[in-house]
Amino acid sequence: MPLETASRPTPIEDITENFSLLEEWDDRYRYVIELGRELPAFPEAQRTDANKVQGCVSQVWLATTVEHRNGRPLLTFAGDSDAHIVRGLVAILIALLSGRSAAEITGENPLALFERLGLGEHLTPQRSNGFRSMVVRMRADAAAALAEAV
Repeated sequence: MPLETASRPTPIEDITENFSLLEEWDDRYRYVIELGRELPAFPEAQRTDANKVQGCVSQVWLATTVEHRNGRPLLTFAGDSDAHIVRGLVAILIALLSGRSAAEITGENPLALFERLGLGEHLTPQRSNGFRSMVVRMRADAAAALAEAV
């Protein structure tokens, strides 16, 4: 069953630019929450144990669709969380990684973006660990898609 997803509600370039314009952490925090609100609705049928991200304090679901184009796997992600700020973090990761090839995803460093945006210094260790768990999951899905392609 294919996932119904929007490709990228807010491009990652816009997100990083908007972060640079927001000087106060409270404004950045509100912006992350707003990004989460822009995510497409996550289908109830996709809220499964298989899609649940382990290692997050909040409930987080990530669903991955793999499509093959020109002999290479492209991944599209959809996600959701029961926590507003975490849903925003999901939105940031989707903006960065969704719609890209598996090779690009495995070569990307979302944790560097996390630090560049200042999220590491302003979020709780539990939220930071949850972000890392989401990254691990998305990269594992990309690696699995690469392994299947050979």
